[in-house]
Amino acid sequence: MDALLYLLAVTVIGLIRLLPLTAVAALGRFFGALAYIIDGRHRKVAISNLARCFGGEKSAAEIRELARENFRRIGENYASAARTAFMTPEQLKPHFNFVGSEKVLPFAADATPQSRVVAIGHFGNFELYARFGQYVPIFKCATTYRGLPQPGLNRLLKSMRERSGCQFFERRTEAAALKAAMTDTGLLLGLLADQHAGNRGLRIPFMGHECSTSTAPAVFALRYHCPLHTAICYRTRPAHWRIEVGPEIPTKADGQPRAVEDIMREINAAFETAVRRDPANWFWVHNRWKPGNSRKSTAPVNL
Repeated sequence: MDALLYLLAVTVIGLIRLLPLTAVAALGRFFGALAYIIDGRHRKVAISNLARCFGGEKSAAEIRELARENFRRIGENYASAARTAFMTPEQLKPHFNFVGSEKVLPFAADATPQSRVVAIGHFGNFELYARFGQYVPIFKCATTYRGLPQPGLNRLLKSMRERSGCQFFERRTEAAALKAAMTDTGLLLGLLADQHAGNRGLRIPFMGHECSTSTAPAVFALRYHCPLHTAICYRTRPAHWRIEVGPEIPTKADGQPRAVEDIMREINAAFETAVRRDPANWFWVHNRWKPGNSRKSTAPVNL
């Protein structure tokens, strides 16, 4: 089965590479709309999440249409990610730009950049976060991922992602290697922090409702004395994206480390602003608000 899935994936990606990016995006939107019709489980999750967050602002019909557009966007972004992985920075430039990169650059042109942590989420074509180092080569980009259970597909996905020059660390098996990398300078570490974090997460509000939240961006920034930012990938029109880097989030107050909860509340607030700016741009098919026994917001966090 693994070999069959690998062969199918290679064939599909090979066909995608033959098409222009705009055609790939349109094709992805078509299959996203089809998925909305046939994938009842994820359709139900998306509608439930949207109703939870916007039920007091939007009608049931508006929420269903927003969910339908969200499926189209997800299809567009997944298909586009398979195409953009094989595009050079020059080929990608007309479709993609960064805003706010000066916020992470050193003041002096010849200075060694300080390592930084960037809290990111499943916004737009989120695979493009890994391309930052190609446009600002003074940084070495890194992030974590969770490997797929199919070895062949996992190798294929990792090989595509590594074309960006970004380092990928499997979060369950390569924690030691990531910690070693954090001792270096000039590392830009992107950490996804917008999904249910299980019982190890911190229960704080997101979009007005308490949920389990990963503390990784705050913990890494505090532990390795790194400045902390957020970054959002917005889809501006079909096959076009813009990543906006947010202002630095303070990790100290009066010379002392801030509480992890306070830092993560600021990150969640930045993500909320991005969600409200373009609700269809986020990953609503994930059940962000699962019940659980994760830590309450008053619990201490070990740094």
